[in-house]
Amino acid sequence: MMEKEYTLTVEQQAEVERQIAYLQRGVVEIVPEADFRKKIEKSVVTGKPLKIKLGMDPSAPDVHIGHTVVLHKLRQFQELGHEIQMLIGDFTGRIGDPTGKSETRKQLTDEEVKKNAETYVEQYGKILDMDKAKIYYNSEWLKPLTFEDVVKLAGNMTVARMLERDDFEKRYKSGQPISVHEFFYPLMQGYDSVALESDIEVGGTDQKFNLLMGRHLQEAYGKEKQVALTLPLIEGLDGERKMSKSLGNYIGIDEEPNEMFGKSMSIPDELMIKYYKLATDLSLEEIAQLEVGLKDGSVHPRDAKMNLGAKFVEMYHGEEAAQEARTYFETVFQKRALPTDIPETTWEGSSPVWIVDLLVDLNMLGSKGEARRMIQNGGVKINEEKVEDVQLQVEIGSGFVLQVGKRKFMKVNPK
Repeated sequence: MMEKEYTLTVEQQAEVERQIAYLQRGVVEIVPEADFRKKIEKSVVTGKPLKIKLGMDPSAPDVHIGHTVVLHKLRQFQELGHEIQMLIGDFTGRIGDPTGKSETRKQLTDEEVKKNAETYVEQYGKILDMDKAKIYYNSEWLKPLTFEDVVKLAGNMTVARMLERDDFEKRYKSGQPISVHEFFYPLMQGYDSVALESDIEVGGTDQKFNLLMGRHLQEAYGKEKQVALTLPLIEGLDGERKMSKSLGNYIGIDEEPNEMFGKSMSIPDELMIKYYKLATDLSLEEIAQLEVGLKDGSVHPRDAKMNLGAKFVEMYHGEEAAQEARTYFETVFQKRALPTDIPETTWEGSSPVWIVDLLVDLNMLGSKGEARRMIQNGGVKINEEKVEDVQLQVEIGSGFVLQVGKRKFMKVNPK
């Protein structure tokens, strides 16, 4: 279906240019750009908001800074009066998005999908106005499809085209199994755009194939084609791989302020500006000034990073929490002093106690294996003395301060 041509007044043309300039910030690719302009023109002339789709695969409910890149873009669309379609893949979530995966994903139960979806909505509300967003579950239109409908849907895509996907191609060439049902994930995600009649779909660069599938299927079903808008992926704290909870290189937006601030100080210097541009609401002018200051030496990288950490805490916990987190970091890490608000517990067990059991029983580490590795890596201290022996038997005595990593403290008292 072809886009209609519109004749714009001078004021309308100026508004189109303003929206396009604003929405292009941080975008990697708009496919196709000509259609993007036409959709903005249509919205400005008719006064009808565009429908902006974001698909959510509810397989991992914890939202991190990497996820917020797309959410900030959606907020910009909201600010311009456009309608946000939050598509929760409760049906596709049973398959799991195979994007970037080297093996078949575990299928989720209905209960797992529902619980994860609720968490997503709650956390997304920290960035978006969820009262104005429309929430959809794709089981509404995917579940009623007959087998005949599914065959018709599958007939719109060839196996050769599916194998063009980087992840499928690698798995096919390396002899890794690809289940037939995995081919249906992009088809179902594309069919979501048919059902919702989306104008624009946003996602990370790794989602480009899925986004274009929506455009392809809309045309096949006689709908106006959506525009695919891709955004960059943020590398995690290791500076190499994309941010991911499973890789442990993430900053979660629900993490405690001190943890969030402390993790921000581990962001590689060369990635700071990228984080500022994609994951904060600072203006481009402010970021440009910061970039100049870092280059000419008038701004120290440590100070820029502390401001970034404070900004993250402020965005998700408030200004007061941001100041407290900064003070905590300066006290504990820059002045090498113990924090003044260490949580306390009374040890009810026997003494002496194996250090590994102590760490796990106090919930400072999740498992004995994790506790052993932390000790071996020099990450456990008692009264600021590093624990060297994994087999250490700890006497509770009159009590002590137990430290795990850089940010976890516990005052252990005798019963």
